Amino acid sequence: MKEHHHRYTPEFRSEAVKLVTEQGLSHQAAAKRLSIPKGTLANWVAASKTVVLSSEPGSLSSRELAKENVRLRKELAEARMERDILKKATAYFARESLQGTRS
Repeated sequence: MKEHHHRYTPEFRSEAVKLVTEQGLSHQAAAKRLSIPKGTLANWVAASKTVVLSSEPGSLSSRELAKENVRLRKELAEARMERDILKKATAYFARESLQGTRS
């Protein structure tokens, strides 16, 4: 028995996925309505979710997120150090100005 491989247009695939994701049909009901294999439709739905997740504006890979996390931790540590230095300098100059007014 020879298998038939169908070529489906991107528009057809998109509309098939919408039957499941937007109209709430089950994979089985949508596949039956379109006369396509349920597994094929399930693959399209899964692929569409992956594409949406990775193509969202600002989305980063896990490697990029890890690098960004390291960069932000360093930046935060530097900002905290600068804040602490400024606190000490403010306290020092406040003491100095109080002593200067007590002549």
